[in-house]
Amino acid sequence: MKIARAINLTVLVFTMAVVFVVAYAPAHGQPTANKAVKQVIIGYVGGYRGLVRTDSIDVARLTHINYAFVDIKDNRAWLHNGKTDEVNLRRLAALKTKNPALKILISVGGWTWSKHFSDAVLTDTATKNFAESAVAIVAKYGIDGVDIDWEYPGMEGDGNVYRPQDKTGYTRLFKYLRQGLDSLAQITRQQYCVTTAVGASQQFIDHTEMGKVQQYTDFINLMTYDFTDGDDTVAIHHTNLYAPLAYPEGRLRSADICAREFMAAGVPAKKLVMGIAFYGHAMQMRSAQGLGLNQKAVKAVQVGGFSFIHDSLVNKRGYVRYWDTAAHAPYLFNEGRKIFITYDDEQSVKDKCIYTKQQGLGGVMFWEYFEDKREYLLRTITDNLEYK
Repeated sequence: MKIARAINLTVLVFTMAVVFVVAYAPAHGQPTANKAVKQVIIGYVGGYRGLVRTDSIDVARLTHINYAFVDIKDNRAWLHNGKTDEVNLRRLAALKTKNPALKILISVGGWTWSKHFSDAVLTDTATKNFAESAVAIVAKYGIDGVDIDWEYPGMEGDGNVYRPQDKTGYTRLFKYLRQGLDSLAQITRQQYCVTTAVGASQQFIDHTEMGKVQQYTDFINLMTYDFTDGDDTVAIHHTNLYAPLAYPEGRLRSADICAREFMAAGVPAKKLVMGIAFYGHAMQMRSAQGLGLNQKAVKAVQVGGFSFIHDSLVNKRGYVRYWDTAAHAPYLFNEGRKIFITYDDEQSVKDKCIYTKQQGLGGVMFWEYFEDKREYLLRTITDNLEYK
């Protein structure tokens, strides 16, 4: 960071672009993470709301912040929110004065802004250009890397353009990002990270080449949440660690199943990062039968983040907390209002942390930092991963 700031940014970006072209030789540098003894704690921080209150981020409890999201325009990485993105990135970079080991990454894509990934990686030239644009943002703001959150390669997602070629384009994207950041490192003498957030399903694996992708990435962030798939016709857990004893046909998913599928696809355990949800899903049920779980729902309802759930709903206002012993997952049910809520809490997060240590995973990540402003879950994470 000190070297990067000392270099005139205009000269830096120009020089970086020149070296970037040279970098497309067959050899590539090794990912820079996984050298530390401790597991990573990656927090996604949303900039889509506007200015981020960076002064309220507990940087001592994080190893990485992924700034969400950078958009895609004309097949280039693009700061969609202009001035607020620029302020946010500079303020986030400044947090490294409080925690010099902290890594700040831009996260490109997300559910809404993954529409143009397929176009951006359709050809070799387009992919190089896109990677160069992402690396240029890293250089300009003196940050530490790029996270790709393509939702999803070869699949429609939120009305995305998608093609069969996405499978190889996805791999090529990480190759060029890795090479571009390695080229930048030759100038700044700084280490850079490449990571990706991935759908927690065999379908995602089938549409990608994860065994190849992992060669260019430091971490694979498993989005082991939203298991409801946006289908709120049945109330199921959205972020359970293990498989429940009984589940609707075709809906069986869990964080454990996901981790094992990605390892079988060729991703080393030490590169897998377990996803934790700092928010809940809620459903209006047809009846109070079975306390809601696995029963038919009428519609989705809003519930909010964990701090709200913890302080206002757990065993309050008619909402009773239950624990699924097999799934290692909590849920709330309000019999009078017939509302079911699925979420992560301190107990399920502790179990996920234990799991990551037992399985030798790289650590944990969560969406989204400000959904738990009182840090109930973040403190649980640092306590159980033994961060002081």
